[in-house]
Amino acid sequence: MSFEQIELLESIGLKLFFVVIFLLIGLAIQDVLKRGNVPKFGRFIVWLVLFVGCAGFVAKGIIELTWEGNGLG
Repeated sequence: MSFEQIELLESIGLKLFFVVIFLLIGLAIQDVLKRGNVPKFGRFIVWLVLFVGCAGFVAKGIIELTWEGNGLG
């Protein structure tokens, strides 16, 4: 394998790792909310914060791809 292929594999692996981590965090939060009998408004706020964090991560990835594609990174 060439160095570029190894870098690409590491990059994809890291992104998949973060997706799995976000999924596990979401499942843990769902379990805590269910066991804690949290009101509907509280659940909404918790999921909103989790979604905004995930959306920021996705936006960062898209921005990085765009910049690297244009030769800025």
